[in-house]
Amino acid sequence: MKEKIHKPWLLILTIGLGTLLNPLNSSMISVALTRMQNEFALTFADASWLISIFYLASAAGQPVMGKLSDMFGPKKLFIAGLTIVAAASILAPFSPNYPFLLGCRALQAIGSSTLFPSGMSMVRTHITAGQGKAIAVLSVFASTSAAFGPSIGGFLVASWDWQSIFLVNFPFIIVSFLLAIFILPNTGQGKFEAKRIDFRGIALFIIAIVGLILFLLSLDSNIRWWALLLFLAAAVGFYFFERRQEEPFIDVKGLTKNRYVSFIYLQFMSINLIHYCFFFGFPTYLQQVLNYSEQHTGLIMLSLAGFGVIVAPLAGRLIDNYGSKLPMVIGAFLLLAGTGLLLTYNEGSPLIWFIMIMAVLGMSNGFNNISTQTALYEHVDPEDTGSASGLFQTSRYLGSILSSSLLGLTFNRHIDTAHLHLVAIICFAFCIFVVALALKLPGRMRKKHA
Repeated sequence: MKEKIHKPWLLILTIGLGTLLNPLNSSMISVALTRMQNEFALTFADASWLISIFYLASAAGQPVMGKLSDMFGPKKLFIAGLTIVAAASILAPFSPNYPFLLGCRALQAIGSSTLFPSGMSMVRTHITAGQGKAIAVLSVFASTSAAFGPSIGGFLVASWDWQSIFLVNFPFIIVSFLLAIFILPNTGQGKFEAKRIDFRGIALFIIAIVGLILFLLSLDSNIRWWALLLFLAAAVGFYFFERRQEEPFIDVKGLTKNRYVSFIYLQFMSINLIHYCFFFGFPTYLQQVLNYSEQHTGLIMLSLAGFGVIVAPLAGRLIDNYGSKLPMVIGAFLLLAGTGLLLTYNEGSPLIWFIMIMAVLGMSNGFNNISTQTALYEHVDPEDTGSASGLFQTSRYLGSILSSSLLGLTFNRHIDTAHLHLVAIICFAFCIFVVALALKLPGRMRKKHA
């Protein structure tokens, strides 16, 4: 029986304050990486694990937490997620060593990954009138916090130190926690069904990704061929194991049903690989090469974030009028242009030119994010929406993980304009792939009849 929600805006606010924690914590660290590198005497490749482990734990944690939410009730899982994030955020500033800090980042990712699926479950169940608007508001919480994370992180790190990016979570946690106790509907039976969680599939996925990261990060020195073999063995094992599961961690069978949907996943993964190379690479370059402070770096990064937010409504209107292909093509060409323009930048160039390049890249992100998600829903059957959304998020995480590995490889020994150009050249090749996939996608699909 549904519990009536008298003030749905309070429900949305409660969930929104929780769901912003994952994107906020994934992005704030971009400006804090240099301080952490110095604090723990790390190479950039070592520091890149702070990015990779967060996305890897998020990728593994979110589908599991979604199922636990169904079993125990979304309110209980939401409060548990807030508690886990609070524990990680209070422990991280006192990390005695780097492995402990990595553990805190993983714990933070797992806890914050609980909040989105449990929150969305409550929205879908308890908000019937204006559900689309409610989901749109929650997406604003997530996208805005991710976009402006570097700027927030820059001010925090400049005012105190890297520890502040963890402690800033507490105002959001406390308010969301108190509201959750009184506002969120209390549903769920509390029955744990272990067979519904694909633990072996998750383990194989993690082993494969860790093997791939270890191999990629070793390409500039002693190549770890064993890591490549580990990745290949785990990936092949994962594929055949998942095909036999009733409730797989990743629905690999679904990938073969519709080739256009598979193209969208590949495109979104590539877009995120490129975007996060710049999103995490630019702050490090600005601080370590151009010697900007964390605060100034955060302000400069606003151009990358702000223009994405500004063009998102335009992308939405184009989608409403013409379908997803036109804004997707525009976003792909903007990404190609921005990446190409980056090759014209050098240390003697004025800052305004760098900001203009970032603005082009930011606009591309505004077009790409909304158009790829809309394209996905245009090309899947309604009954497959849940599994398609899960794979869409997984492709985002994979792109993010690969970007941190690429940066770890190129920025590890030396960070300068030549190495930034090397990143841009590699990304330019992926941009061509993104443009090709965008052009290959058919136009607006006709609604399928039952």
